[in-house]
Amino acid sequence: MKFEIDFDSGIPIYIQLKNEIKYAIATGKIPPGSQLPTVRQLAVDLKVNVNTISRVYSELEKEGVLSTRQGKGTFVSEKNVMKTNGRNKERLDQLVDKLFIEAFELGFSPEELLEYIQRRFRLKTK
Repeated sequence: MKFEIDFDSGIPIYIQLKNEIKYAIATGKIPPGSQLPTVRQLAVDLKVNVNTISRVYSELEKEGVLSTRQGKGTFVSEKNVMKTNGRNKERLDQLVDKLFIEAFELGFSPEELLEYIQRRFRLKTK
């Protein structure tokens, strides 16, 4: 399991990692029931503070994405709380609309935007 953090992005590390974990679960890279690295191990691997990892795991547990079993570790929840539902689709519509507006303001054509999204998707789902 490899997560990528961009220390120069300006996006807080915990948000990047939280999104990376959610993305890996949503795309099946980390299936339900899978054990995640320990807080300490992931902190060492990513070269970040253990409190950062602990915060991410805690927030994802509150959201129902992860579950912690005392003395056993942190696991992806068996029930898929990230399933697509009506509310999620509405949120995705909002995000896509915002992406369209921003991309067009930056000068991207619809074809360029679609090509870019497909390339990023392939890169992220390898």
